[in-house]
Amino acid sequence: MSTSNVVAPPDTSNPKSPEKRAGVKKNRQQESRWAFYLIIPTIILLAIVIGYPVVSAIIMSFQKDAGLDPATGLFVQGGFAGFQNYAHWLFQQCAGPNGETITCPPGNLGSQFWNAVFVTFFFTVTTVVFETILGMWFAFIMNRTFRGRGLVRAAILVPWAIPTAVTAKLWFFIFSVAGVANAVLGAHILWTSDEWASRFAVIIADTWKTTPFMALLILAGLQIIPEEVYEAAKVDGATTWQRFWRVTMPLVKPALLVAVLFRVLDALRIYDLPAILTGGGGGTGNATTTLSILVVDQIRQGFNSASALSTITFIIIFLVAFIFVRFLGTNVVRTQEAQQKGTK
Repeated sequence: MSTSNVVAPPDTSNPKSPEKRAGVKKNRQQESRWAFYLIIPTIILLAIVIGYPVVSAIIMSFQKDAGLDPATGLFVQGGFAGFQNYAHWLFQQCAGPNGETITCPPGNLGSQFWNAVFVTFFFTVTTVVFETILGMWFAFIMNRTFRGRGLVRAAILVPWAIPTAVTAKLWFFIFSVAGVANAVLGAHILWTSDEWASRFAVIIADTWKTTPFMALLILAGLQIIPEEVYEAAKVDGATTWQRFWRVTMPLVKPALLVAVLFRVLDALRIYDLPAILTGGGGGTGNATTTLSILVVDQIRQGFNSASALSTITFIIIFLVAFIFVRFLGTNVVRTQEAQQKGTK
């Protein structure tokens, strides 16, 4: 019998064969299809919970608030306002008595926008810097091996477990005129009324409250560093300072950046702590008024103008998050890839 017309079966044992690659490609396509089907419910839920409120707020921001028409004295329901609400906040433009555009007078919420931006970023930068330094210190303490380490870790995490409203009231009594702070300092400081004293009171309270969160995330990064790396550095003659900068910091950098990103985004949305501790104004009108506090105050006067302010706040927070992820998070990944390629 002739065997010249017998076709050999495809060789699937060779990973580089066309049949093997076609099978792998087909399996990947099936996995991608199933992954897409599984995340569809999550996408729909996020679109309803997050997408709809954001789109609705943007649409409302282009509408006028209901109120009295300066020309006729009649109550009107509003209408299309264009960028008038945004100009009200960004360029301090308000409607005059005859409907003309004028600069917002002092005390008007529209004139407080840039002050709120300054206060928000001042709180963010100051608190995140203090919390990062103290959180790193606490993380190194909790990472050591000593008797009673579990008790120390629990004690450090207690402030983070306390609700923010309770923390604000606790520090409100500490910073009262006859409180513990003035008694210890032997001074008579109006912590919740003076402009800069009220700001420092918010910074101290927020640092005490949130430093354990930073310490916890940094501790997670420290605990994945192998002990053999430090032993090798000691053998090479590296000092304690050199081991910190050449070993610890590069390896803990991803966890540190994640912690800083979370805290920055959280601090940019700060509301309850200054609102309860200083009444949202710090006694001087707007010393501790953040963007979130200003949004809530504006809601009482008009939803559409408040929607414009909310949209501006959202854009600011989004840009900050984008800068962190694009220029810090990506560099970390590239640095790690370069290090891995260098060690091969």
